[in-house]
Amino acid sequence: MQTTAEYYCAYCGEPNTTFIDVSAGGQQSYVEDCQVCCRPNILYIRINEDTLDVEIDTEYDE
Repeated sequence: MQTTAEYYCAYCGEPNTTFIDVSAGGQQSYVEDCQVCCRPNILYIRINEDTLDVEIDTEYDE
């Protein structure tokens, strides 16, 4: 099952939307390029298994 979630770019601060594969587990991390400035962000994703609420933290990918 996929859902979408919003995160803010660690570099430019602009909002981005990403697809989350909920079936991949409650904690995930991967690199995704910002849709605005094209710089790579490390996304740390946490999914509440009861409510399916998604929280995303970002970090620079150096």
